[in-house]
Amino acid sequence: MDRITSAQVFVAIAERGSMIAAAEVLDMSRAMVTRYLAQMEDWAGARLLHRSTRRLSLTDAGERTLARCRAMLELADAIEVGPSDEADTPRGLLRITCSQSLAQAALAGAVSEYLRRYPHTSVDLQVNNRAVNLVEQRIDLALRITNALEPNLIARQLGNCASVVCAAPAYLAARGTPLRAEDLAGHNCLTYTYFGKSLWQFSYRGETLSVPVSGNLSANEDLVLLAATVEGAGVSLQPLYSAAPLIAAGKLVALLPEHLPQQMGIHGIYTSRQHMPPALRAMLDHLLAWFAGHPSWLAHGAGRG
Repeated sequence: MDRITSAQVFVAIAERGSMIAAAEVLDMSRAMVTRYLAQMEDWAGARLLHRSTRRLSLTDAGERTLARCRAMLELADAIEVGPSDEADTPRGLLRITCSQSLAQAALAGAVSEYLRRYPHTSVDLQVNNRAVNLVEQRIDLALRITNALEPNLIARQLGNCASVVCAAPAYLAARGTPLRAEDLAGHNCLTYTYFGKSLWQFSYRGETLSVPVSGNLSANEDLVLLAATVEGAGVSLQPLYSAAPLIAAGKLVALLPEHLPQQMGIHGIYTSRQHMPPALRAMLDHLLAWFAGHPSWLAHGAGRG
């Protein structure tokens, strides 16, 4: 981990008297502050703080380390930075993680555009369907589609994602077509492990409607559920970007046109806003513009009929 940032964190804790206050002034998550403090104690080879229920205080080793950290930060501040245009030029490697469906539908194209625009950068895209520890995995940016972010995460909303309820013609021929959201209780609903596993939410005539659902198949990747839906296994709630081409091709049928599924936020998650590398800042701005320029992600009615 970065020693300069660790020193900044330790000084902030010492001056503010708590890790929560340090997190606020540094605009970091509390978990990140805790990790930087643990790393500083590892480097110092000693416990640096007395922890009590009221306030943190420095150990003898902490007093000595605080003086060294302040000297280090003064030296770092004295180092001359090159021309601002060069310093602000995006360059270097970005490690990004997201789900397989999001990587295929958005990141492949968006990242390609980014790399053409910023030729001094490179991207390592890690496709993963589970939440990862950004610090331990050395991830610069995690992209998640969710409305339930953990409160200690630092995130920027980059766009929104519409969903659609759909099923294969063969399934509907055998089981009938649900005409109301409540009818889903009588159908085999294929569910996503991390979202809406037992409850699907809709907006119907200006009101929010929550519908209990159940079925014999759940998965942690929506592409698996999409393939099973095409095979006639049941009804599923799919991201519109995945289902729309299959609906247009007649392989799936969009259901419940008056019921709009809950819209999800597309979030970019990272470790700190302090000293953000130009490449990461440029990527966040680029993705924000990319999603804004692709309104089909928001078009609930696309592919219906």
